[in-house]
Amino acid sequence: MPRISVQHLLSSLSGLLDQYSSSEILGVSSALLAQLTKIGFLHKNLPVSHLYSVFFAAGNVTPWNALIAALSRHGFPVIAIQALSLMHRIALPLESYSLCSALSAASSPQSNALNLGKQIHAHALKSGEMSSIFLGGALIDFYSRTCDIQGAHQVFDEIPVRNTVCLNALLNGYVDRKLWMEGLSLFRVFYSLRLDPDDRTISAVLRICAEMSFSRLGMQCHAHLVRRISGVEKDVFLLSSLVEMYGKCGLVGKVHFVFRMFEHAAGEGRRDVVLWTSVLNSYGRNGLFDEVISTFEEMLVEGTEPDEIVMLAVLSACARSGNVMKGLLYLESMVKEYKLAPRHEHYSCVVDLLCRAGELGKAWEFVDEIASEDSGNGGIMFAVSAWGAILSACRDSGNVKIGKLAFQRAIQLDQDNVGMHVELSNLYARVGMWDELAELRNFMVDKGIKKDIGFSRLEIGN
Repeated sequence: MPRISVQHLLSSLSGLLDQYSSSEILGVSSALLAQLTKIGFLHKNLPVSHLYSVFFAAGNVTPWNALIAALSRHGFPVIAIQALSLMHRIALPLESYSLCSALSAASSPQSNALNLGKQIHAHALKSGEMSSIFLGGALIDFYSRTCDIQGAHQVFDEIPVRNTVCLNALLNGYVDRKLWMEGLSLFRVFYSLRLDPDDRTISAVLRICAEMSFSRLGMQCHAHLVRRISGVEKDVFLLSSLVEMYGKCGLVGKVHFVFRMFEHAAGEGRRDVVLWTSVLNSYGRNGLFDEVISTFEEMLVEGTEPDEIVMLAVLSACARSGNVMKGLLYLESMVKEYKLAPRHEHYSCVVDLLCRAGELGKAWEFVDEIASEDSGNGGIMFAVSAWGAILSACRDSGNVKIGKLAFQRAIQLDQDNVGMHVELSNLYARVGMWDELAELRNFMVDKGIKKDIGFSRLEIGN
């Protein structure tokens, strides 16, 4: 093997990664991997003595740290982990900087290296690196990303100093696991430690407020953002969180206010599709279906192209408002104009649209055609929900004949579906077919088919 300057090579490789964008990096990855193979990163059978002779030349850990960080940042988590392993093998000191980068790589699904994170945790405890607030935050983030919330909380208890980054990592772990009350309790720790919540903190708390309908706390978070965080009226991500929170709490006037606040603050700035989606969903959730359609058309005039989620919100609004023509036109425009592939949720909205308009025959033909074209698992899920929409429409109109046929088609695909049995029993009750209703309910009892009990949550006082 020719004599090379490993320190120079490591610095060059990290610079190479930082030089290209994420899209361009694919074009140079083969050259990068060739160089890594040349110096032993990917050659498992290379003699250990060869590795020692080559890598002892790089006694400075700085280029190693830069390389591991660059590999992790640019989508090479496995090679980043191999680099850290090789550093340890040739007795280079593992600093918190390289360990943090390796933890980021280990949390990537591509790396499949959950044990590495636990090994770094053990190393930090033995070496005293847990005093590093950066490594503590990285460990919490690693455990949170890998769905080990107990591990994240354990690290949080172990670190001697806690800052906003550490708290945010654990808070977002709670939120991702839908542990709303635990997240709210952790939020109070900010004030007990006299830490100032940042925009990431407030965004997580706004999600909790949205899911728990804590409108008063949500408004307090809004006030905090206005007072303490500059430029919030131009931050699309934060405004989207506010819109979602107000929408789920039923405060539609606040949704409109926040949405227009960005419009006035940004001037000619374009609102991104995430903010538009939040507004459309908020209007739809609160029954303002005409506003959904008009806001969608405003979005198109502004020049923002819709995605699949936007189209789902608009098709649902068309179904609820009975706007058949626009709904069908929007479905057609998904494919022809915006090059989007409709999913089964979009088709289900069209079925609901036709059923609500009393077009049961057209809805039947539509479902039968789509279900026959897609017979996979996704097709089965769509067909069951679509037949259910037809059955629900038959319940409203009292059409027993088509309703029973739709029930039979759905049961052929999912014989224990609770919703179908409940819908059919409601249809029988509506038209006064009491004998058939009693027979169906006895069948449900014998089969152990039970209707789920619904519940609501209200905020009273504090």
